[in-house]
Amino acid sequence: MIIYNVTTKVATDTYSRWFQWLKEEHIPAMLATGLFRDYRISRLLEQDDEEGPTYVVQYFADSLEDYNSFAERHQQALRQRGYDLFGDRFIAFNTIMEVV
Repeated sequence: MIIYNVTTKVATDTYSRWFQWLKEEHIPAMLATGLFRDYRISRLLEQDDEEGPTYVVQYFADSLEDYNSFAERHQQALRQRGYDLFGDRFIAFNTIMEVV
């Protein structure tokens, strides 16, 4: 199994709107690609939240091929939607992991 891990720090003044968008639009769009079978949302603890909370969303794919298909066909457009809505009010980075 492959885990596509997205870590995002969101500005305090944007958090509520961003989190609603994440749950109602972004995650459903990610799952609608048919390339992820499930997801998990976590909030990082023991972080400096003065500038805003940090969240991790993990999307679970059955294979590296599924992830690569997502990256080639969907990733840029889905990422751009977040920038279009929230501009520089968040910072995000992603990692790919394999369950061993």
